Amino acid sequence: MPARPAPDFFDEGTPLAVLTTQPLDRALDYRAPEGGCWLGALVEVPLGPRRVLGVVWGPGESNLPVTKLRPVIRVLDAAPLRAELRMFLERAADYTLTPLSAMLRLATRAPGLGDGPSMRKLLRRGDSLLGRMTESRARVLSAYDDFGGAALAPGELAAAAGVGGGVVRGLVAAGALVECDVPRDSPFPRLDPARPGPALNPEQDAAAAALRARVAQACFGAAMLKGVTGSGKTEVYLEAVAECLALGRQALVLLPEIALTAEFLTRVEARFGARPGEWHSGVTQTERRRLWRMVGQGGAQFVVGARSALFLPFRDLGLIVVDEEHDGSYKQEDGVLYNARDMAVLRASHCAAQVVLASATPSLETWANAESGKYARMDLSARFGDSVLPEMRAIDLRAEDLPSGRWISPTLERAVHARVAAGEQALLFLNRRGYAPVTVCRACGHQIGCDDCDARMVEHRFLNRLMCHQCGATKPMPAVCPACGAEDRLAAIGPGVERLAEEATAVFPQARVAVLSSDLFASARALKAQVGAIAAGDADIIIGTQLVAKGHNFPHLTLVGVIDADLGLQGSDLRAAERCFQLVRQVAGRAGRAGQPGLALVQTSQPDHPVIRAILGGDDEGFWRAEAAARRGAGMPPYGRLAGIILSSPRLEDAFDMGQKLALNAAPLRAIGAEVWGPAPAPVARIRGRHRVRLLVKAAKGARLQGALRAWIAPHRLPAELRLSIDIDPQSFM
Repeated sequence: MPARPAPDFFDEGTPLAVLTTQPLDRALDYRAPEGGCWLGALVEVPLGPRRVLGVVWGPGESNLPVTKLRPVIRVLDAAPLRAELRMFLERAADYTLTPLSAMLRLATRAPGLGDGPSMRKLLRRGDSLLGRMTESRARVLSAYDDFGGAALAPGELAAAAGVGGGVVRGLVAAGALVECDVPRDSPFPRLDPARPGPALNPEQDAAAAALRARVAQACFGAAMLKGVTGSGKTEVYLEAVAECLALGRQALVLLPEIALTAEFLTRVEARFGARPGEWHSGVTQTERRRLWRMVGQGGAQFVVGARSALFLPFRDLGLIVVDEEHDGSYKQEDGVLYNARDMAVLRASHCAAQVVLASATPSLETWANAESGKYARMDLSARFGDSVLPEMRAIDLRAEDLPSGRWISPTLERAVHARVAAGEQALLFLNRRGYAPVTVCRACGHQIGCDDCDARMVEHRFLNRLMCHQCGATKPMPAVCPACGAEDRLAAIGPGVERLAEEATAVFPQARVAVLSSDLFASARALKAQVGAIAAGDADIIIGTQLVAKGHNFPHLTLVGVIDADLGLQGSDLRAAERCFQLVRQVAGRAGRAGQPGLALVQTSQPDHPVIRAILGGDDEGFWRAEAAARRGAGMPPYGRLAGIILSSPRLEDAFDMGQKLALNAAPLRAIGAEVWGPAPAPVARIRGRHRVRLLVKAAKGARLQGALRAWIAPHRLPAELRLSIDIDPQSFM
């Protein structure tokens, strides 16, 4: 007989299964509380002596008498998790081989979910003029304005401004800020999808019409929106958002970098008359709770966020846009290992939503799906308005007279001088944080490494510290060699952006130099402020890491200089060519976006390398076809499947012993035709004091890999301090 469907409501005393956010391998049975509860309800349940958060996941399955089951303590005042979200979490857990409880934690990461409805005191701008303006008061008012006029809690405003509570209280007393009692969680301002958007060119209009038609079908589908940098992809997919909102459904746009949100929010407000909800690390805890609740109640129509926004409990999600879908930051590399691009497609398939994957340089996976017809494809081949794509040229470093310790070639130096003299901006791009990647003793040859990792410490001269980019540990810059004690013999080897900034300041003494690197900013707000200042023209020369390649729009920028294009071609990563192509093309695309002609100069010692030639020649399709052919021939993604196994332990022997056991007992994998490579030390063989050993599993595209991996791992008991993680579709092999 077919299984009976789970009831939607559980009467008081009925056995039910509750999935908690605790690290358990199954749901636990309880009794429904007084008044009963709905399937998907958020509840508080007893677990030993503690009270923990959980979700009603289905009917109880234990054989215990009902009287032996502990009752649910209470049902939380929050919308139940819908069936589509619960199914998405189950499918995501199955695909990534992650415990379902860990997936549920991603979907319930909001503060105060157990709190009931209440009022709170928030601050808004007042009408009184200040008699005395201090620097601290100005910072508070500026911080308030940065949140787009949203009411803020006094403590959150003080923290955002970096001041004490007394400064905020003084502004309240002066009438510059006023207190108001508001519901703790209130709906977001309504967006108007009928508000006219900007005029589109014929190519944009055709793409927008196609996307709107797809959204109107109210069914699942995926589309690649490929447009050159500056082609107006955002305006096109905002038309799809307008269609979604007009249908009464919700929309989600994922961005790879929170520094992009300020400009994006401004464009959304201009298009729809109000700002969307935000979900990322720069949002206050109060706003996180409010947004989590409002998306479940339908009080938030449109959300812009980081990858974790995919797990919000939307009431009726109709559109997901993954902007810059190729970006590596969409892959979560610790905790729950998942790729937000792939999870966006999975989430959309469960809620009858459309997915738009937008990029100037799409991932090979997305390109291949569009090429095969699995995804629809829309192309924008020209920049919007009067802007044209920048001219691309190589600077052959073999022919340049470049002194030792210098990285700006004479040709690039002349080009920067010319642009700065004309009142324009130049960007020098180097994808290395810090001052220098290696600090070596010239007396004994010792390289300063991290105490807890097999990684060299990177000098950060602006902070006067050495930093490990693997574990984040820092230490002061030593005055003597820690190995031999020699004084004044430590030397910085190789360039980072800080060293490049030092060179730029010396070579261009009259220019204003700004550095954009994530580790130089204490908060997301500070980073946003710097990006805004650069866009306003407050710098002549920008020195940046890959942060500058992520969709920023600097109207005065007309020259991009790539300091070392060969850097991305090094190593054995199967995606090295793809990433190098994407990164250099993206950063070059920052030039000439406001009508002035742009120029990108690419410094390289390998101008004839196929990737460099593809970058300079602009033959995107030729590059993807060649890359696809190479991957297909090797059976590598997206034409094959990979899974990474990472073993870590304080004892190297334990990690290697378990790796050998797995490699020698791989019958479930061989049964599906999979190969096992390893064990071998990870490229970074020790992080935070734990030795790391890797295995790699390679299988055919259609192989049932997850089931085989489960059967392979299940018989093995892990020693207490040994950890094993499985990375399906790995993006990094470190």
